[in-house]
Amino acid sequence: MKEKIYLSSPHMSEEGFELQYVKEAFDTNWIAPLGPNVDMFEKEFAEYVGAEHAAALISGTAAIHMALKAAGVSQGDIVICQSLTFSATANPIIYEKAIPVFVDSDYETWNMSPKYLEQALIKYPQAKAVIVVHLYGLAADMDKIVELCKKYNVTLIEDAAESLGTTYKGKHTGTFGDFGIFSFNGNKIITTSGGGMLVSKNKEHIEKVRFWATQSRDKARHYQHSEIGYNYRMSNVLAGIGRGQMKVLDERVKRKQEIFNYYRERLKGISDITFMPINDWNSPNCWLSSITLIGSVRPNHIIESLNEENIESRPLWKPMHRQPVFEMYDFVGANVADTLFRNGICLPSDTKMNITVQKTVIERILGLYRK
Repeated sequence: MKEKIYLSSPHMSEEGFELQYVKEAFDTNWIAPLGPNVDMFEKEFAEYVGAEHAAALISGTAAIHMALKAAGVSQGDIVICQSLTFSATANPIIYEKAIPVFVDSDYETWNMSPKYLEQALIKYPQAKAVIVVHLYGLAADMDKIVELCKKYNVTLIEDAAESLGTTYKGKHTGTFGDFGIFSFNGNKIITTSGGGMLVSKNKEHIEKVRFWATQSRDKARHYQHSEIGYNYRMSNVLAGIGRGQMKVLDERVKRKQEIFNYYRERLKGISDITFMPINDWNSPNCWLSSITLIGSVRPNHIIESLNEENIESRPLWKPMHRQPVFEMYDFVGANVADTLFRNGICLPSDTKMNITVQKTVIERILGLYRK
């Protein structure tokens, strides 16, 4: 059995940066949640993306949940959400007993369509928040989306879980809206094994999130709680891993881009293959190299062929409005997300993958077109 090649797996630094910070946490016995690594991870991360304030949490999902609470979303409120995404984007809407309204993508970005977003805002003028996603490291059309959210006076939350290191017109994704969320799950471009970050221009919002995320403990000598709290804060050990990973983030982005460019160069002769869109205003991190297919070769054919080599690939995200748990909620759009899901596949994009493995992936795909 050949060694498993994953779609995107954790990649610790060869220099051992992460171990240095983790060892420091052990040496000082600062293992429990919070501590110097958490404080510095928040500071260093905010400086990297150009955010003013940051809160380190246990997951990107927790960060979305806290952003919704900080935006004042509560039972019965409308939250407009991109449909083509992972369920973690939409689940926190339900946590707050709010009502999701899903919006279609466009082919130019694969992300939320400004045209359909405006239709949703006209249909639901009482909407409390909009959640846009930067899918696979591709920036959404942020100028238009920001303008619409300002026009309709709605809070903008950016799900940048997949786009750390991506810039839109020179500015990092996650810093255009009222809140930006990032994920350090094991498959992301950098990882803390699990974890997330919430960023915002609003200092009071971030301070409130830190309070909620630490079980809403009031300032009192005894344990007193005036609000419902959550156990959402990142530990000092995981934050140490994150600090080490930040030192190799630019290298990881460069490697992801190299992987994407090599696929595109070697497969450019196949007219049935279209690569995810790279726009002039977008410098994507290329977290996952993704393509869409037309013709007789289908995504499942590639997935099955790569499985024979013990190489992982996956379909694009199934749209939220097609998920059984969300199918009762409204959808505004056409069939863009459906078409991308039906025809799309994510190719192996692991930064530890060597050129020999990538050539095997390419030859497997070319082979299907020679039959």
